[in-house]
Amino acid sequence: MTPAARVQAAIELLDAIIDAAKREGAPADRLIADWARSNRYAGSKDRRAVRELVYSAIRACGPVPESGRAAMLLLAKADPALEACFDGSQYGPATIRDGEPVGTAGVAPEWLVERLGAAGLSDSEMLALLDRAPLDIRVNTLKADRATIELPEQGESLAAPQGLRFESGTLVEQWQEYSQGLIEVQDHGSQIICGALGAKPGETVIDLCAGAGGKTLALAAAMENQGRLIACDIDRNRLSKLAPRAERAGAGVIETMLLDPGRELDALAELRGQADLVLVDAPCSGTGTWRRKPEAKWRLTPERLQRFAAVQDGLLDIAAALVRPGGRIGFVTCSLLDEEGKDRADAFLARHAGWHALEQALPLGRQHGEGIRLTPYHDGTDGFFVAMLGSAC
Repeated sequence: MTPAARVQAAIELLDAIIDAAKREGAPADRLIADWARSNRYAGSKDRRAVRELVYSAIRACGPVPESGRAAMLLLAKADPALEACFDGSQYGPATIRDGEPVGTAGVAPEWLVERLGAAGLSDSEMLALLDRAPLDIRVNTLKADRATIELPEQGESLAAPQGLRFESGTLVEQWQEYSQGLIEVQDHGSQIICGALGAKPGETVIDLCAGAGGKTLALAAAMENQGRLIACDIDRNRLSKLAPRAERAGAGVIETMLLDPGRELDALAELRGQADLVLVDAPCSGTGTWRRKPEAKWRLTPERLQRFAAVQDGLLDIAAALVRPGGRIGFVTCSLLDEEGKDRADAFLARHAGWHALEQALPLGRQHGEGIRLTPYHDGTDGFFVAMLGSAC
């Protein structure tokens, strides 16, 4: 592909990503992967170049741009070589016209920037949300240990006791150690949070929103495969991915349970008042994951944010019914908005007499309301809020 053809391919992909963001369609990484499969003529260098252009344009634009071309023109304003690709060639973009729409630079749509500012994030902290994330792994203590494992590349040791960091794009999933279940890909912040949950061997633990099970696997390792660990979700497809991951990791303690929305407690009736720990890793806006999914900033609306908050309240109330006297809830969101963190913990404590916030001793993060907040700027992790909530004995 010529440089101009790469730019045109990126523009077309951006058009698809913008449309998907407006209608809650497929994420950018899936659309890019589909494009690569459908355009076999594009070599590996072409695919990398197009992907880089797409994500650079997404990161550069604050509000949703009018079109993929408008987004790319914003990049071209600061890059003469890119501007020259708008040459009207056969496979390239049309020449630039005077006065045509250009994307607006920024971190996110203005309303969202205001919400992040209200949550205490500085301009520098917001900008860090658009950096590129490294690749972190967790050594699986059911099979190995960071102190003795030998990997094809030497990673940077992290504050999490089994965490290692590599450059973004490191193909760890092709390593023998990955296929054997000795390591798992998991953001450093997620590892820190799993440690804060304090899961112990022999406990009864419920992961109420397990998804594909990244945190579930970390809990199984912390429990040393002893006790009972129930991984729940309402999404059959996501939950189905956990079983092969658990088998690879040697996490035999995990049970899976598919839940019906609105009837979660019916399926979990036998566990009412029995759990030592319930993890509520709640669905959220994902503002803390923009380093990996920058187009998520275009998908969020005030109405969607309000719906997420209502879902989080409901999940916390379900968790409260499952916890034994003296047990605990770990409330986690990968969001930096107070509506999905501090405010939800405060609202829970106001609704549930006798419950209280537990102190947390994390190696990273800062106190934020009744919980701890981790950010890319301060901690080099994805953005998270975590609160530990204790039941009265």
